[in-house]
Parts: sequence; C-alpha cells; structure tokens
Amino acid sequence: MKVHLPDGTELELPDGATGLDCARAIGERLAKATAAVEVDGELRDLRLPLPDGAHVRIIRVGDPEALAVLRHSTAHVLAEAARHVFPGVRISIGPAIDNGFYYDFDFPEPIGEADLQRLEDEMRRILKTRHAFERGTVERDAIRQRFVDEDEAYKVELIDDLPVDEPLTVYTQDDFTDLCRGPHLQDTGPIKAFTLTHLAGAYWRGDATRPMLTRVYGTAFFTQEDLDQHLRNIEEALKRDHRRLGRELDLFSFNDASPGAPFWHPKGMVVWNTLVDMWREENGARGYQEVKTPILYASDLWKTSGHWDKFRDNMYLLEIEERAFGMKPMNCPAHCLIFGSERRSYRELPLRMNEVGLVHRHEPSGTLHGLMRVRHITQDDAHLFITVDQIEEEVQGVLRFALDLYELFAMDYRIELSTRPAVRVGDDAIWDKAEEALHRVLQARGIEYRVNEGDGAFYGPKIDLHLTDSLGRSWQCGTVQLDFNLPERFELAYTGADDRDHRPVMIHRALLGSFERFIGILIEHYGGAFPLWLAPVQAVILPISDRHHEAAELACATLKAAGLRAQVDARGESIGKRIAEAETQKVPAMLVIGDREAEAGAAAVRRHGGHDLGTQPLARVVEELAQERDARVVHGA
Repeated sequence: MKVHLPDGTELELPDGATGLDCARAIGERLAKATAAVEVDGELRDLRLPLPDGAHVRIIRVGDPEALAVLRHSTAHVLAEAARHVFPGVRISIGPAIDNGFYYDFDFPEPIGEADLQRLEDEMRRILKTRHAFERGTVERDAIRQRFVDEDEAYKVELIDDLPVDEPLTVYTQDDFTDLCRGPHLQDTGPIKAFTLTHLAGAYWRGDATRPMLTRVYGTAFFTQEDLDQHLRNIEEALKRDHRRLGRELDLFSFNDASPGAPFWHPKGMVVWNTLVDMWREENGARGYQEVKTPILYASDLWKTSGHWDKFRDNMYLLEIEERAFGMKPMNCPAHCLIFGSERRSYRELPLRMNEVGLVHRHEPSGTLHGLMRVRHITQDDAHLFITVDQIEEEVQGVLRFALDLYELFAMDYRIELSTRPAVRVGDDAIWDKAEEALHRVLQARGIEYRVNEGDGAFYGPKIDLHLTDSLGRSWQCGTVQLDFNLPERFELAYTGADDRDHRPVMIHRALLGSFERFIGILIEHYGGAFPLWLAPVQAVILPISDRHHEAAELACATLKAAGLRAQVDARGESIGKRIAEAETQKVPAMLVIGDREAEAGAAAVRRHGGHDLGTQPLARVVEELAQERDARVVHGA
C-alpha cells in the first residue's frame, strides 16, 4: 500500500500499516515523538491501520494539533486519580475542549475547590511512572458486564446507546481502563505541564431531568512556559470579562425579566450605534441594499425553508387565531421572499441585501453567557443572489470586505474552507465550480487556510473566518456560505440572457456574527478601552478649580461642535481623583484646564494609559482628535 506525505512524496508501506508504522518508516526519532496522525484531514489514533492512498501527516508531540491529544490523555489520568482518591466515584465522559479538558464525575460525597489539589497531587504521583496508553477492541457483552460489576452506570448507558454493530474500543493506562475512541498519546511521558482549574455542575447528557454531575476542569500544555502564559491569560481575561466591564463602564445590564436579552444603557447605545452606522456605511459603499423584514412568520414559511423540521425546538412558537407562528431564528427565508416578490433579470444580479436583523433562538438557560450567548440576537446579515459565473468575484468581494473590517479592529484571523459532504443537494458540476472558485479566491490573496474535507453544509461549501483577540483566543465570527438549497425550496428564478429561467445561487454572509457578541468580544479585546472612534465618551474636560469652569465649558462646546463626544467633570473632587476616575472609565482623552490653559485657549492633554502629551492649543487638540476619529485609528495596532 502507498500513502501520500505533505511534501508530495509517496511512501510504500505493508498492508495494514498504522500511523506509527508510517512514522517509523520515516525515522525512529520521529516515531518516538509522534502524538497522532492526520489522515485525509482527520486526526486519528496512530495505532489505527491507514487506508491505501491516504494523505498522511504525522502530528508530533509539541505540534499545536497535538494539544487536543495531550489534553484528552491528561483527562484519563485525572479519571484514574479520582478513582484512587475518592473510592466509589462513578465516571462518565472526559473530552478535550478548547483550551483544556474536563471530566464529569458522580462523587459519593460533594467535593470542593480544595479537593482539586488532592486530585492534582495524585495525578503527579501516577505520572512519576511512564505508563503506556494501550488501545484495544473489546467484545460488547464483556466490557458491559465489567462496567456493571464496577457499578459504572454511566458507561453502561453509553454502551447501550451505541449501535450494536459499532466496534467498541478501550484505552488502558496503569490500572485504569476507559471506554474511548481516542486518539491518545503513546504514553504518559509528555504529560508534565498541567493544572486543574475549577469545578462546575453539569447534568448528565445536558438533560436537566438527569443526575447533576461534578465537572472537573483542567488544562495541559507541552511546556511549563506555555502553561504559565495560559494562566496569565486567564487572569487577564478575568480582568477583561465583558460582563464585569459592562457594569463598571455602564454599557449594559441583564435582568431576569428577560433572560438572555441585554438591556443597553445610554453609553452602550453609543457603542452600538457607532458600530452599526459604520457597518451600514461600509455595506452601502460596496453595493449592498438594506432591507428590514418581520420578526414573526406563519409556520408555512418555516416548512418551506426546512427550519420547521430541523430547528423548531430552538424557535419561539405561538398560536394566533388558530394558526401556528414562529419568531424567526434567522433572516434568510425572509430575504428569499423579497427576491421572489417580483420577476428578476440577470441584469439585476448580483443582488446584495443586508439587514440589521433581529432574530430569537431558544438557548438553554445554562448556556447563556453575557453578550456572548444570548436569545435575542442582532445579526450583521447579508444575502447575495448571484449567477454561478459570479461566485468567484462575489466571494472575493465578501472576503475583501471581511478582512478590511478585521484589520480595522486590529484583530488577526485564520480561515477554514469546508467542502462537500457525502449527503448533499445540488449538481456536482456546480459544486465543482463553487469549490474551485473558493480555492482560487483564497489562493489569489495569498492567504493560508485549512481545508475541512466533507465538513461543508449539505447545501453548499463555506468559508469560516476566526478572529484572534489580544489574549490569543479564537472567535468564529465570519461566514461565507454558498447555498444551492434555499433557492430551490423557494423556487427562485431570474431570466437569463437566453430569455429562459435560471436558478440563482445564494450566498449567506456574516462578518461580525452578531452585534451583541461582537461588542462583547471587542470589550475583552480592548479591555474596555475602546479606540476613540468607538468610545462612548471621547474626551473629558477637567477644570482644576471653579474659576476654570467657564473655560472648560467653552472647550467642551468646541469639541462638540466638531462632532466629538465630550463632557465636563467639574465635581469638587481633587484633579488627581478625577483623572483617576476618567482612567477607570477608559476615556481616551483627558483635557486639564488651569490658569495658564484658560488664558491661552489651550489644554494640558493626557491620553488613557497615562500618556502625557503636554499643553497644546485647543484648536490643534480638536483637529487631531477629529482626525483620529475619522480615520478610525486603533492605537497599538
């Protein structure tokens, strides 16, 4: 058999060779450092046989892709430690997650944060000996009976819910065996830099009618330096938590009267409106036409779109005059109705619609998280109706728009392309043309991107854009999704140059994701210190004493006349205390006025973060602040 390596070479291997065999064929040193293997884009256990003709990439200990394997293996060591420290504990599941891992336990007695150290100490004791992770395929009845004998009811339930023809695999290290698909490290040797972080409650299988388990969270890295940096980032993230800063900066609040829906305060509305105004301006400049569609629709619409069957449980439903209605969870069906409301010509295409679209989705109460996960969602939505031949040019335009926006906020990004799944709608020739166009667009910009083979939606390939914030966290915000399905369902058509009807292709386009979530991301990205153009208050004028109040009010009026958001703080507090308050409120510019400044028509300028720019003529200060606002400058970007 042959496999293809990333450098384009072919490697001949014996039939049935595993990923580890492949690594050994390349070199013994590589084999010892192998954590997993990527087979045709999918991460797999290195002990599994490779298919003939596969594209294979060896994942080494220390590679970013190996972190998930390291963390999954560390979770198994945690489960072993829990068995040792708390006899009688029942174990359930323990996956790797973003930035760490967890394991859910049913402890015989409640445990607290202090018990994390006991678990961690036992893990370190176990790891003093290097234990192999041994993979085995087991007979269903035998492993089920073993878990019955061990009173592991959760494992028994998992086995009973698996298809009867699915092979069952277990992994064993030391004296611990767990039902698991893997992949895992070769042994426990690389598990050195780890910590357990906190506890939480979690219903078994996310069902509130099932037992409440104790979820133990942790994280692991290949080096202590990386772990230490991660812990520093966590500490910084707590300081930047948008929920805390939202209260402190008086931007928004939440109330149980409407769970999952933010109440925007005046300062928060300034940020909101400034962001939306910018979005509208940039869309208009690129040929988008803004629309506004209803929130409530009869169920017939959702049946036509397919959402009634696939999304009904996440919708808010009601009955009006014996007719079923649903609040919209997305805007695309409504935009299809607008397109189909009149006869269209090929001369109208591309037709680009955008909407500040309010949608509602029923998110379980336990998943709600500030602005990041809400039920009341305002999408920065757009849908493009195009011909097949326009795919490449329009996707290129959308991608250029997205990257321009992300650079405006000084955020890095990474891109993923997801291609056709096995089950799909649409003609293969159109899929070919669409996927080739997406590849060409990304390659033309010289962008590195990851291909997720077979991970596209059944109705079209897509590009996902992930932003990286100042703490190195990744946020999936942008999507460029081709859709061959909804135009078919809604029987959309345009008249072509040949005077015949043709089906348009639809592009779903989101750049920020939702305005609520994106503002939450920005708050944490900037630590609440918005760039001047977004800041609720752009400048505060601070008179040193009462006799400078008139000059301060005049300065404030001058700033406001230039369209700057300014206010005077003439409270009886000391000037030092008022400067400190302006720093706490993250005001970008502080203008101090005393005798000399009042007489000269000037101000002593201080920028947020303690940057003293000295005394400057007021006219110059106003001009520079206005220029910074208009250019949407981000300091430090």
